[in-house]
Formats: sequence, structure tokens, C-alpha cells
Amino acid sequence: MEIILYLSVALIAIAFMVLVVYLSKTLKALQATMESLSGTLDGLETQMQGITTETTLLLHKTNALAEDIQVKSESLNTVVEAVKGVGGSIQKVNHTIDQVTDRVQIAANDYNPKIAQAVQWGNVCIELFNKWKAKKAEREAEQQVEELQDSLPVPAPETRYQRSHS
Repeated sequence: MEIILYLSVALIAIAFMVLVVYLSKTLKALQATMESLSGTLDGLETQMQGITTETTLLLHKTNALAEDIQVKSESLNTVVEAVKGVGGSIQKVNHTIDQVTDRVQIAANDYNPKIAQAVQWGNVCIELFNKWKAKKAEREAEQQVEELQDSLPVPAPETRYQRSHS
């Protein structure tokens, strides 16, 4: 029995040694994985620092843009108020023009016969003026014809000899 006891202890020692060898291999593989994970985390940390820097710059630019938009919005509000004022002024002018138009229409209705008579007299005056211009142009044309006739040389009288040979 002693042999069984020695064999059992030897078997336990061999089993323990196999366990230690496999445990050692597992721990080495785990160490390589941990080192790879550590390198990945270092790279990730570097990238996060770059992202943080870019995010900070982007935030500053966004704040500057928001301030610029705020200033321009306030300026635009001033312009909108001015346009509202112009719109109100235009409405007042339109109202005044409507009133004047109404007054002119009322006055025109009151003086309608006088206006018609004035128009007739105007037409008569225009006709007289046109006739006078036509007569004046006719006289000038006659005068020019006379001047042309006076300036033309008078042909010499023909003799009987020239008439019979022609």
C-alpha cells in the first residue's frame, strides 16, 4: 500500500504540474491580451485628447457664431422696425391720396358741364391752330415755288427757223 500512496502522491504532483503549465500558458495569453488592450487604451486616450481639443475649438467657434448671429439679429430687428415705419407712412400717403382723389372726383362731378365746355373750346382752338399751320405751310410752299421760278434762267425765244427744223 505504500506503493499506492507513493503513486498517488506522484500522480497528484504530475497533475499539479500539468495544471501549473496550463495555468502558466493561460496567464501568458492573458498577459498578451492585456498588453494589447493597454496599447489600444493608450491610442484611444490619445484620440480622445485630439477629439477634446477639436471639440473645444468647435465650441469656441460656435459661441462666436452665436454672438455674431445675435448682433445681426438685433440689427435686423432695427431694420424690420424701420420697414414697419415706412409701411405705416406709405399707408398714410395712400389714405391721403384716396382722400384727394375723392375730393377731385366730387369737384369734377360738380364742374362736369364746365369741364366738357372747356374741352370743346380746347378742341376748337386746336383745330384753328392746325388750319392756321396748314395755311402758313401752303403759303411758304407757294413762296418757295415762286423763288425757284424767279431763279431759273429764262429760255431765249425760238426763231421760226429753229421751230421748222425741229
